[in-house]
Amino acid sequence: MPSSVPSFAELLGQCERSAVHLELRDSYAATDRFEAWKRGERINWVDHESWWHPYDQLIADTVARGVAIRRARVVSEPVSEYIRWEHYVTHANVTAGEQVRWLPRRQATTIPLPGNDFWLFDDALLRVHHFSGDGAVVEDEITAAPEVVKLCSAAFEAVWERAIPHHRYKV
Repeated sequence: MPSSVPSFAELLGQCERSAVHLELRDSYAATDRFEAWKRGERINWVDHESWWHPYDQLIADTVARGVAIRRARVVSEPVSEYIRWEHYVTHANVTAGEQVRWLPRRQATTIPLPGNDFWLFDDALLRVHHFSGDGAVVEDEITAAPEVVKLCSAAFEAVWERAIPHHRYKV
């Protein structure tokens, strides 16, 4: 059955001002890239074509249109192996134009956080990610419910204010 949820590319394409992403998990489903990293394989960041993916181009094109894209990650410390890998590959996100920050979970205690990761587009439309216990996305949900949008927007901004910019966060 086809999903009624617009694709990420469609949502980002309609975005005019801002897209923010809050990530709350310490691990997600393993990927081939993560498994290669665990085996010691590293990306040749100088060879742009070897690692630049359609996602990176989508982000770069969106930022070029004037949309600010911010990602905040709330992480446990010491960080998991998956988070160490995410920190490593975040070079691609930053190169594409995302602003990325990291917040140690112990500094998030007083922030009312939603139960799920999400993207918020233009402070009006949420794409909420629902995960299985092993970190695989099982469903995405779209909502524009004002009370949910307000809660998620406030949570993201509170995390962003306390979080450490990517280039300064050491794993």
